[in-house]
Amino acid sequence: MPGVLTLTAPTPKKDTAARPKGPTPPAAGAAPKGAWPVMLTSDGWSDYALLDMGDGEKLERYGSLTIVRPEPQAMGSRRLGDAVWEAADAVFTGDTDEEGPGRWKFSKKLPETWPMRYGGIGFVGRFTSFRHVGLFPEQDAHWRWMAEKIRGAGRPVKVLNLFGYTGLASLVAAEAGAQVTHVDASKKAIGWARENQALSGLEEKPIRWICDDATKFVAREGRRGNTYDGILLDPPKYGRGPKGEVWQLFENLPEMVRLCREILAPDALFLVLTAYSIRASFLATHELLAEELSGRSGTVESGELALIEQGLDGSGGGRALSTSMFSRWSGQ
Repeated sequence: MPGVLTLTAPTPKKDTAARPKGPTPPAAGAAPKGAWPVMLTSDGWSDYALLDMGDGEKLERYGSLTIVRPEPQAMGSRRLGDAVWEAADAVFTGDTDEEGPGRWKFSKKLPETWPMRYGGIGFVGRFTSFRHVGLFPEQDAHWRWMAEKIRGAGRPVKVLNLFGYTGLASLVAAEAGAQVTHVDASKKAIGWARENQALSGLEEKPIRWICDDATKFVAREGRRGNTYDGILLDPPKYGRGPKGEVWQLFENLPEMVRLCREILAPDALFLVLTAYSIRASFLATHELLAEELSGRSGTVESGELALIEQGLDGSGGGRALSTSMFSRWSGQ
């Protein structure tokens, strides 16, 4: 189960000085309550475990396969023996940057895909040239929280998943009862997500799969007057849209958050922002959400997502590995 460590931060005071003119002024009113740092941890589940880490690498189990990948934050020593690491089914070599290209070295012939499950969600893993295999397991902490919000709403809930990748968050939301709109700029990712939908037996659930530039899509939704009860925002550091649109996180994230603010329903439940591979503090995204959601009640909490080392025997209680920073707002 995810663990939470919370220290309460003071609610930021609104700046009453005149603001420079701009295309989208910040929201008026008091900022939501603030809480930081919040550390959300995951012990994994039956088809995922962080087994060991150290010397700049991590050893993980994804379903039936064990995998070694670079991990700059694994600065300590390995706890398991060399024989365990050398027995891994696949090792990623190449660029140590999170999004850098490289190649996989396999200890034996492996299938192109392999099945895994997350609760009632079925999905497949794939070895990509950018080290990923189709899911970010630390998101388990957000998925549980989101599903609880949806199930507890007692009313129809519309969720927008931006930069949705292979769709696990979309499927978790749909299984919990939400009507989901999933947006990603990659046709391959959309196809992978639909494959996961079929494996989960959720073909009849109300999910719209849209291949589009996320910023353009949200802007159009705002002009159309469409709103959502929950928004998942998991942008890359750098990316391109289907028509060559360029995404740079530091340059484009403030505009994206403002656009998301405009399509949050008056009685919205949540907005979750996760950021990987950037040299920034979670305080930066915390203050951005707090400012742009001014005038709304609720709480913005920010911190880091982390995985807890489980060891070969699955006993858990090992070291924590930070994977990303996050900020999320809850309207209730």
